[in-house]
Amino acid sequence: MSRVLLVRPDNNGDVLLAGPAVRAVAAQAEHVALWVGPRGRLAAASLPGVDEVVVHELPWIDPEPAAVDRAWLTQTVDLAAGLRADQAFVLTSFHQSPLPTALVLRAAGVRWIGATSEYYPGSLLDLRHRIDDDVHEVERSLDLVAGAGYRLPPGDDGRLRVGDLDAPNPVPVGDPYVVVHPGASVPARAGSPVRNAAAVAALEAAGWRVVVTGGPGEAVLTARVAAAGRRALDLGGRTDWGGMTAILRDAAAVVVGNTGPAHLAAAVGTPVVSLYAPTVPAARWRPWRVPHVLLGDQDVACAGCRAGVCPVAGHPCLGRVTADEVVAAVARLTRLPGRRALPEVVA
Repeated sequence: MSRVLLVRPDNNGDVLLAGPAVRAVAAQAEHVALWVGPRGRLAAASLPGVDEVVVHELPWIDPEPAAVDRAWLTQTVDLAAGLRADQAFVLTSFHQSPLPTALVLRAAGVRWIGATSEYYPGSLLDLRHRIDDDVHEVERSLDLVAGAGYRLPPGDDGRLRVGDLDAPNPVPVGDPYVVVHPGASVPARAGSPVRNAAAVAALEAAGWRVVVTGGPGEAVLTARVAAAGRRALDLGGRTDWGGMTAILRDAAAVVVGNTGPAHLAAAVGTPVVSLYAPTVPAARWRPWRVPHVLLGDQDVACAGCRAGVCPVAGHPCLGRVTADEVVAAVARLTRLPGRRALPEVVA
C-alpha cells in the first residue's frame, strides 16, 4: 500500500511509544501520515518516518473531550477522507476501543483498517488483531503492524527514537547533571513535591548538579522543588520540545514518573530512575530498552487502579520512596560503563 495512516491521538509519551511501529510501516510505505491529538503533536513532529502529521482531537480518547455533534462528525470524516489513505492502523492501549475511530475511517472511505480489539468489530476492521494485554505498548503496536506484513528493517533495533538531536542545550556547560522532572500529566503518577524536593537536596549532597524541568503549567511546582537545592537550576516552563530533548540528551540520568519525559529520555538513550506508580502495569509502560531502575511499590494492593488522582492517603505506591533510594539508583545507572549500549536494568 502506498499511503498508510496511523492513528494515535494520545499524549506525547504515547506517541513516542508508537515510533517503532511508525518506522516499520515507513520502511515499506510510500507515504506515512500520523494522526494525533493536540497533546501529542510535539512528539509526532519529531518521529522519524513520518511524512505528514495530522492534529485533530478524538473525544473518545482525549481526557478533557470536546462535545460531539453532527457538525464535528462531518468535519472529522471529511478530514479523514482528505488524507486519501489506502490503509489505516488504529493504535490503542489495552483500555481503549479502536472502534469509534475505525467507524470514522470507514465512513471516510478507507478501504483497509487494522486494530487490536477485544470487541467484536463487525465490518469496521479488516484486521482484528489480538494480543496479550501484559506486553509493552511498543510491542503492542509493532505486533499489530506486523500482522499486515510491516516489520522493522534490518539494523533497526526497535528502540525509541526522535529526529534532529542537534538542538542547543539551555543548561550551561559544566559538571555532569541529573534531571529531576517532578510533574506528570496524570497527578497519581507523580511523586509528591516534598519527596521530589528531598531528592534534589540529596542529589546535590551526593555531588550532582541538578536541573529541574517541567511544562508551562508546572512553574510553581518546579520552583518549589528546585528551591530545596542550593544551586539547582529551575527550567520549569522555560523550554520548548527541542530544548527539553537536548536537556535529557545530555543528562547523566533522569528522575521522573511514568510520564512523557521518561519516554523522551529513553528515545535519546539516557538512563531513567522511574518513580513508577503502578496505576497501570509497568510491564506495559516502563521505560523502553534503556537502562532504568523502577522505584515504588509495584505490588501495592491498589495497583492497576488507573486513578487520575490517588484516593489513598499517603500515596502508598510512591509515598515510601526515599531520597537515599533515588541517589542510590542514580549511582547504579551512572556507574555502569557504556551505559547507552546496555540492556535495561529493572529493580
